[in-house]
Amino acid sequence: MADSLEVVAAEVLACSQCPLHSGRTNSVPGEGPSNAKIMFIGEGPGFHEDQSGRPFVGASGNFLSEMLDMINLNRSEVFIANVVKCRPPGNRDPEPVEIETCTTSYLYRQIELIDPRVIVTLGRFSMALWFPSARISRIHGQPKKVGSRLIVPFFHPAAALHQRSLRDTLIEDFTKLPGFVAQVEAGLQNASDVNDETPPEEPQQLSLF
Repeated sequence: MADSLEVVAAEVLACSQCPLHSGRTNSVPGEGPSNAKIMFIGEGPGFHEDQSGRPFVGASGNFLSEMLDMINLNRSEVFIANVVKCRPPGNRDPEPVEIETCTTSYLYRQIELIDPRVIVTLGRFSMALWFPSARISRIHGQPKKVGSRLIVPFFHPAAALHQRSLRDTLIEDFTKLPGFVAQVEAGLQNASDVNDETPPEEPQQLSLF
C-alpha cells in the first residue's frame, strides 16, 4: 500500500510504540490538506487536543486561528501537526525517546507527503528538530533554507498568551509569513541536498532579509 496521510493517521491512532499511548484519551495525528503550502508544527497535544483528537483547539488554537485570519488564511488551507502525537502527562515536556519515536515514525513522513513550501515551528521543541543549538529568542521569525523549503521558527502561541511582549512579537512574525511563501513560489530558493531528517547544525541564513 502506498504511503499517504490517511495511512499515517491510522497508524498514529493505533500507536503503542512509546509510553505516552497509555495515558491518552485520543492521539492527535494532525490535520490539513495534503498539498498545504504551509505546515505548522507544535510541541504536543494539550488537554483539549487529547479530548478532541484535533491539534490546537484550546486557547492556543484560537489564537493561532486569529493570526491566520489576520493574514487572510484559513485553518483549512494549512497543515497543523505536533512533534509528539499523544499528550504528555500533566503537559510535561516530551522526552527524547518520545520525540524520536513520533518524528521518525510519523512526522517526517507527513512532511515528505505534504512537501510544504514553508514549515513554521511553534516553540522550542519543534524548532530543535532543525536547529538544536539555537535559541528561539534569537532566531524567531527568521527564515532558514533547509533543502528546497524554508523553516521559520516562531514562538509557541501558548507562550505568547502568557507574555504580552511575546504576543506582539508573534503577531509581527506572522505578518511576514505570506511573503516567505511568495518568495519560495517565485523561485528565489534553490533546492539543495539537505534532508529534513538530518537537519544541519548551522542552517544557511537567507541573504534576502
